[in-house]
Amino acid sequence: MYLIPIGWLYVALMMALAEGLAPQGSWLGAGITFILYGLLPTALLMYLLGAPGRRRQRKAQEAAERAALAEAAEPAPPPPPPTPQDN
Repeated sequence: MYLIPIGWLYVALMMALAEGLAPQGSWLGAGITFILYGLLPTALLMYLLGAPGRRRQRKAQEAAERAALAEAAEPAPPPPPPTPQDN
């Protein structure tokens, strides 16, 4: 899952280095290039692709909470009757 974002960040880093090392380029432009072409799109992609996993996790947590509430709401079983003791 992380191979494509890592690859894209590598490409964006190379673009930023080319911008920074170019005779007419600047390091400010390189930083903006990396942020706008690398970090922001990658962060957005990872957020959107992580939505189904977050939804599954939230539903599992809600189900566990409902199960815990249902278990807590069940009445306790009655105590066993006392057994006669041999003397």
